[in-house]
Amino acid sequence: MKSITINPKGFSKDQLKFYIVLVPLALFMALPIVYIINHAFKPLGELFAFPPKFFAVHPTLDNFTKLSQTAQTSSVALSRYLFNTLLVTLLVVFLAVIIGSMAGFALSKLSFKGKNMIFEANTLSMMFVPAAVLIPRYLIIDKMGIMDTYFAHILPLLAMPVGLFLLKQFIDQVPDELLEAAYVDGASTFRVYRKVILPLIKPAVATVCILSFQQVWGNLETSNMFTTKENMKTLAFYMSTLVNTNNTVVGQGIAAAGALIMFLPNILLFILLQSKVMNTMAHSGIK
Repeated sequence: MKSITINPKGFSKDQLKFYIVLVPLALFMALPIVYIINHAFKPLGELFAFPPKFFAVHPTLDNFTKLSQTAQTSSVALSRYLFNTLLVTLLVVFLAVIIGSMAGFALSKLSFKGKNMIFEANTLSMMFVPAAVLIPRYLIIDKMGIMDTYFAHILPLLAMPVGLFLLKQFIDQVPDELLEAAYVDGASTFRVYRKVILPLIKPAVATVCILSFQQVWGNLETSNMFTTKENMKTLAFYMSTLVNTNNTVVGQGIAAAGALIMFLPNILLFILLQSKVMNTMAHSGIK
């Protein structure tokens, strides 16, 4: 009797039952992405057509042209918002990975008093929605005197409990024997972290990069609450303001174009790193 191959190197008819289920499911899950892309290229008549049209019948770039023309009338150049967003995003992603991986290494492989309590506090903090800590955040930022600075954008976003949890769980899978061999060879704790831990947790690092990028790229809280100067605000804030000030029939095309611009970096980054994300999710809960 021929055995059934679950994971063959090439195509096997035994896998047809998986394709029958997974392909329709994947197409269904891709519908929102296809809709967002098509919606941005619809002319005004198709945006308000009834019944609504899923695909753009006569795609056009008018929505992006109107978005560009509207941006030129702003008191602050669009490039300034973009610069603020890129600077804040790069710094937050970099620092979140460094801080999260160092903390995950300490909580996973080092011994010190209160380690379990700190990890439990981090896990507990994932229960709180951002709105619950908004007032304490504002008071801290104000008392530190960093309102209307880049620090006001960066510091509130560095704490990432989910990222620390994933990194710590992934580092748990690194064999202690590797660390002990490095210590025997005379490596310091920081060198073990840099030379042993970081190369082995690249999938988890990629996942944290995606999560922190998504958190920063679409963030409105810091621009709304911690900055009053227009030239210190981010692209996400500007796009939301642009949509609100053009909340008319004609402005819906601008809103659709802006939504696509804000959405594309997230989906592109996920596509590039999705294999590492899947690897992280597969290992984060294994003991």
